[in-house]
Amino acid sequence: MARATNKLTSTQIKSSTFEKYGKRTKLADGSGLYLDIQKAGRYWRMKYRYAGKEKLLALGVYPETSLKDARTARDEARQLLAKDIDPSAHRRQSETQRRGAAANTFKAVALEWLEQVHKKNVGATTYPKNVRRLEMYAYPKLGRFPIGEIEPPDVLGVLREIENRGHVDNAHRLKTLIGQVFRYAVSTGRAQRDVTADLRGILPAPNVKHHAAVVTPDEIAELLRKVDTYWGSPTVCLALKLSPYLFLRPGNLRHMRWEEIDWQAATWTTETTKNGEPLIVPLASQAITLLRELEGINGRDEWVFPSGHGKGRPMSENAVTGALNRLELKGIMSAHGFRAMAKTVLTERLGFRTEIIEMQMAHQVRDVHGRAYNRTTWLPERTAMMQQWADYLDNLKDLQSNVVAIGQTASK
Repeated sequence: MARATNKLTSTQIKSSTFEKYGKRTKLADGSGLYLDIQKAGRYWRMKYRYAGKEKLLALGVYPETSLKDARTARDEARQLLAKDIDPSAHRRQSETQRRGAAANTFKAVALEWLEQVHKKNVGATTYPKNVRRLEMYAYPKLGRFPIGEIEPPDVLGVLREIENRGHVDNAHRLKTLIGQVFRYAVSTGRAQRDVTADLRGILPAPNVKHHAAVVTPDEIAELLRKVDTYWGSPTVCLALKLSPYLFLRPGNLRHMRWEEIDWQAATWTTETTKNGEPLIVPLASQAITLLRELEGINGRDEWVFPSGHGKGRPMSENAVTGALNRLELKGIMSAHGFRAMAKTVLTERLGFRTEIIEMQMAHQVRDVHGRAYNRTTWLPERTAMMQQWADYLDNLKDLQSNVVAIGQTASK
């Protein structure tokens, strides 16, 4: 005769408490299912035999797990037993797979790549931008899916949304980031390939950004004179005056800290180059003079160029460009344009070797074996170059004849 099942009722269970019985009590429902009533709570359990051994399977806590839900769980467990599968072992395996899937989602892999790889290879300003880019565009659509199951159309859908908003450049940057995450997943055994490789050429060409710059001696002389007329905040004024002497990226300049300056050696070691490597910047005597003036203004701050809108952060990334715009140089000269100006003149007029200029601009220069040079490479040559460059600028500015106003043409 078959044993009775489903013997319990919801009303009976609701009224069955530890206080009612005064001791631990088990109420059987049938087919191994019972309610274990303890002082700490009421628990659904299923007793079963597998491979000749009696075992116990936890099915939930009452009332969060109802009588109906407990019976469903029991029936599923018995179906496994009918297939000679141990329900407890099956649950452990499923949980392991679930945890593994969670660790292999696109978001989990991306976060790991950001921390383990990307953070060490990009500058301090680039890293948070790329973190934010993934958070805004990639995670909402791709984040929860196992990275090995994501296909090219899934990624393309994310990129098309950005492209359709008119942000083609941003779509290309995101595609590059997603590709780097996939290649990391391939190297760690969580994906078979980089699916962004199938999207090559599918987006419109990115807009090429040209930084406004002046490069002729007459225009440079007029630019430097205009810079001397700027009457904004002393911090921005001196940042503007230092920019042509140093010609580093605007982000490097605004993140300069006093502790990075070696006054005795007349050098500044910046830790925020684009490739993530430190760079020693020789400081010409003109740059030292400007920095000493800044020291009298901001010497107690962490930053050489602190923000005017709150302590603990550097000035805005648009401060120097904004100053140039106020000098009516918009479209003629930008903060980044000082780099193009220096590179052109140092190469074409002053005759310095390209690799020395590239090194000073914080570009990664490699030897014949493909190894990157370290921060001290060509330091004597770069020191001489920076002083000669500063002297050249001063001589141009002091020139009194044959000057053409920026934006105009010399009369023939």
